[in-house]
Amino acid sequence: MTAWVKAYVGLGSNLDDPEAQIRRGYAALARLRECRDPHASGLYLSRPFGGVEQPDYINAVASIETGLSPEVLLAALQDIERRQHRTREVHWGPRTLDLDILLYGDKIVNRPDLVIPHPGLAQRDFVLYPLCEIAPEIVIPGLGPVGDCLKSCANRGLERLDREPLSAARDDEGAVSGET
Repeated sequence: MTAWVKAYVGLGSNLDDPEAQIRRGYAALARLRECRDPHASGLYLSRPFGGVEQPDYINAVASIETGLSPEVLLAALQDIERRQHRTREVHWGPRTLDLDILLYGDKIVNRPDLVIPHPGLAQRDFVLYPLCEIAPEIVIPGLGPVGDCLKSCANRGLERLDREPLSAARDDEGAVSGET
């Protein structure tokens, strides 16, 4: 019997039609094996984080229930990124798709290849606002309630976009994938 864990994944893109990249990424996330009940925030426009000159980002947060371990989920997310032509040339640089495990139940992981909760989560408006949208009561392990983190986080001009929900994400064959 599968033990299901609620995981939260950050989605971001600023290259090659970022909104379409996010929609395809969410659709692929919703189709992962041993993952169910996908939900997503709205889309947000954010300024780049870090010091690299680049276009603005489109961001969202999705939740899933998963039977995958954090390590297997990370590998699956990286595979989705690769299929959408993600390259890792510049730290905090532009990207077609970035998928990050933000939270995995109440688990804390601190390894060279995987840190959960995601490092810097509490300082990133483009993560906290969409996370609070879909999970306003969540407590972030080691940090406290998401609402308290949000109060302490500077809004760097984040803008919620009035767009079709991610639940309308379509896979390559045009079938609707996932739901919000």
